[in-house]
Amino acid sequence: MTNIELMEHWIKSSDNDYKTMETLYNAKDYTWSLFIGHLVIEKLIKALCAKNNPEKPHALKIHNLVSLSEDAKISLDKEQKEIFIEFNSFNINTRYDDYKDKFKQKANRRIY
Repeated sequence: MTNIELMEHWIKSSDNDYKTMETLYNAKDYTWSLFIGHLVIEKLIKALCAKNNPEKPHALKIHNLVSLSEDAKISLDKEQKEIFIEFNSFNINTRYDDYKDKFKQKANRRIY
């Protein structure tokens, strides 16, 4: 698979997840909506990893948006890094039951 084909794969997958995220959001399932939202951003960054690294288009098998951004050669300012660090918590807090209850209190309709 070429880097462009891989990029297109990540974008298509992200588009599908975006629809799921919207459905969950409209159903007021904010916790899982945020989890899927993290996946949307993660996959778009992985698409940029493929585009910007034609010699090695496969992104790292990680979920940390800041680390992936570095691999994708995206320059983040301090505020953007802080936002991505917050977004990273959506990936972790939704996965584990001991985090879920606390996260559910935080996950609401408020938009960043």
